[in-house]
Amino acid sequence: MKELNQEEWREKAAQDEDAVILDVRTDQEVEEGYIPGAKIIDIHKAQEFLNELDKLDKDKNYYVYCRSGNRSGQACAIMDQRGFKNTYNLIGGFSQWEGERTE
Repeated sequence: MKELNQEEWREKAAQDEDAVILDVRTDQEVEEGYIPGAKIIDIHKAQEFLNELDKLDKDKNYYVYCRSGNRSGQACAIMDQRGFKNTYNLIGGFSQWEGERTE
């Protein structure tokens, strides 16, 4: 896992042909807004979260975010343990997001 600030995370994801943006927040949080194109998998739904991870291509690059950066950091650690090659955690999370968003 690599920890990236908002600017680094946004720029790296935009230039990455293998980028997958992963939102690990709850459905209620997602209703308040999300980054367009994000795949949503709630980390609080533990077994469902793991089942959904197993369906993902481990060779892609995952840009992971939550509200504050804590759950996404946990998600990146889990993904790393499960063999994902590249995970990037958004420091500060969606609450600090200044880029394009859907509300």
